[in-house]
Amino acid sequence: MLTRDQTVQYERHGYTLFPDFLSPDEVAALLSDIESICAGNTLAKHDKSRLEMEPSQAPDGTRVRRLYEPCTYYPRFRAFSESERLLQCVEQLVGSNLLFHYSKINMKPPAIGSVVEWHQDVAYYPLTNHDSVAVLFYLDDATSNNGCLQVIRGCHRAPLMNHTRDGFFQGRITDPIDRSRAVYVEGKAGSAIFMHCMTPHASTTNTSGLPRRTLILSYRAADAFPIYTGPITLDAEAHVRLVRGQELNVARLSVTQFPIPKQQRKTASLYELQEMSRLEAQSPKRDEAGIWPSE
Repeated sequence: MLTRDQTVQYERHGYTLFPDFLSPDEVAALLSDIESICAGNTLAKHDKSRLEMEPSQAPDGTRVRRLYEPCTYYPRFRAFSESERLLQCVEQLVGSNLLFHYSKINMKPPAIGSVVEWHQDVAYYPLTNHDSVAVLFYLDDATSNNGCLQVIRGCHRAPLMNHTRDGFFQGRITDPIDRSRAVYVEGKAGSAIFMHCMTPHASTTNTSGLPRRTLILSYRAADAFPIYTGPITLDAEAHVRLVRGQELNVARLSVTQFPIPKQQRKTASLYELQEMSRLEAQSPKRDEAGIWPSE
């Protein structure tokens, strides 16, 4: 169970840290499964439906960037996603009728792990209300050197920040960001972070010689229904399942308007979308007459 101090921190700051949620043996078992899942995959040859490779490596490179949906495909992870002690904590934050939404493992290999730019999770999947929480489990000791989570405290109750440019969703916050409230959320292996879906967060490149693997699970209240945005919604809902309480057939509305994340083209992940956005932002722009600056 979360303590009173932890629930208060979540309500005030949009996140809370739960040290030692996982035992060393539990962490070791999850890491063993991850190693088995990743074994044999290379940049040139891997199952794109199950994992994503770090792009900046040789064709025979074996550095994995992300595992997709471990809590759907692999028994140990699925059982963990439905474990009583985890669901008790989630229930304290979003209510007794719970849907599992999605899962992933961000790998952050040593000296290369990809940057994740500032964003808010719910910008990717609009919901009728914001009783949605991501739970991040550090499977390695996480520090600012190996790319631990950063959050901006207290912004989760403000309006959603802008994630668009020229009318298209960029997968990252495009407005100026006040980083004065940003903090590194460092933690030992086994720590859990419960983070509100509106909390701005990011992580830097892993500059250390140590990995930073993080298991991420998302849950939401059963009356938080998706706002349909086309194929993106269908993809986001593909792995949703009831894990506690009962299914509901009435949506609870806590928003009067919400920007629809219109994408220029389909992308495989947050990483790819943000990379595409950075490249386009750095490219030359035509002026109003359609002339490139160099012409």
